[in-house]
Amino acid sequence: MELNNSIPIILEAIRKVGTGFLKDYKQKAIPENIEELTASLAAIDTICLSSLKADLAKNFPNAPWQIGDEFDTESQRNPVIGSDYWLCDAMDGAIQYLQHIAGWTINLVLVRDGQPCFSVIFDPLANEMFWAQAGVGAFMNNKPLMPAKKTDLSVMLAVFEYGHEDKSTNNLNDIIGESVTELIKTFGIVRNYGPHGLQLAYVGAGRIDFFIQHDLDTYNWIAGILIAKEAGAEILTTAGNPWQWGSDSLLVTTKSTAIKFLNK
Repeated sequence: MELNNSIPIILEAIRKVGTGFLKDYKQKAIPENIEELTASLAAIDTICLSSLKADLAKNFPNAPWQIGDEFDTESQRNPVIGSDYWLCDAMDGAIQYLQHIAGWTINLVLVRDGQPCFSVIFDPLANEMFWAQAGVGAFMNNKPLMPAKKTDLSVMLAVFEYGHEDKSTNNLNDIIGESVTELIKTFGIVRNYGPHGLQLAYVGAGRIDFFIQHDLDTYNWIAGILIAKEAGAEILTTAGNPWQWGSDSLLVTTKSTAIKFLNK
């Protein structure tokens, strides 16, 4: 499947969806119960998927689609092996969108041979299109990305996240709490921002210096992982091992900062 000539079409399809949601942003009432919330989230998925399928069908007629359901822990452990397929996290940060606050994006990944080969994250509010192609590089509005060159931990911005994996039968909550404490002791600035993919893209762009998450969250990560990796960031587990699809933790930063954090 030829990808290079189709990149402008993919980006335009993503921009179309994001622009449509931007027009409706803050125009509907904030959901007040679980039924309204569930229906609103389902509507977002339907709108995204139907629009993208229609706009990309001509150039990718044989590529199936998979919804990246971050609540489905088991499906996040292994990629589908076989033909190319689209992995669509319709709106990363959909809760923020429905709550009328910033921090929502449209994400899409093309998976080839079990690995992301192309990903895009569009932030309609900032009009910023982050995208990456495996082996080619990462870009924001077609400008190459590069991680920050900071060496002083006291001026670095570190972010932490958590996902939807069941934490009732393990000590994940304790591990996350200990991790946040360690961040506060290590870095000058610590935040929890969301959405996940955009934060990883920000590492690639040098806006965020360090990202960590103790929890399986492949679908929320995967678009941003390719962008950060192609920009030059290290993609590791919290133990410092190379991250692989299905790893139950993620640490993304520059090589020098990873060494300082892991060896302190």
